[in-house]
Amino acid sequence: MRKTAHFHRIHAEGRSHQMRRRVAIEAARLISEHGMRDYRQAKLKAAERLGLHDEQQLPRNREIEDALREHQRLFQSDSQPQALRARREAATEAMRFLKPYDPRLVGPVLEGTADAHSAVCLHVFCDSPEEVALFLQERGIPFEQRMRTLRIDRQRSADQPVLLFAAEGIAIDLTIFPRDALRQPPLDRIDEKPMRRASLAALEMMMAEEEIAQFERTASGEL
Repeated sequence: MRKTAHFHRIHAEGRSHQMRRRVAIEAARLISEHGMRDYRQAKLKAAERLGLHDEQQLPRNREIEDALREHQRLFQSDSQPQALRARREAATEAMRFLKPYDPRLVGPVLEGTADAHSAVCLHVFCDSPEEVALFLQERGIPFEQRMRTLRIDRQRSADQPVLLFAAEGIAIDLTIFPRDALRQPPLDRIDEKPMRRASLAALEMMMAEEEIAQFERTASGEL
């Protein structure tokens, strides 16, 4: 009897894992091919398509992130790296432009999962959000204003001003924080840990290292 119960439990856990995997793969496809940026929305849509109605069996955001990287490697091996590079180059230009506000790169462009649908997401720091808006306005840059709710820690959330504009066809997404938040990043939606941020110097170093690695692969005949 105990062996039978154990077998059924193992079988059920295997089916649950398989279903989570299927939902993660479908959510990754929706994100990659249809430009869905909200992981929760993507996995709910994927679960609906697969006939799954138990939210407890939904994959975690980290599982979707892993599936997205795999999808890009398998189906976007040429286009995705090009789109990522273009957005990192746009990020360097935007960060130089926004130097007075200590810009930091965050999100898919930093993490390497950005594609043609992705915006360049920057955190900028100024105690007066109106000052950043005026900075863009005085330079003739049209923008949209929004608010975004971010988790400051596991107990607190805060609404932050957001400015959206475009540079050479690439969307730039600025979230404005007070200056004392420079060393306290909000929690990442993927793993609920403090969000990874990169300065302009760190981004330029990353891109230089990638260029060297690509050159070495080309020289060795790997590409």
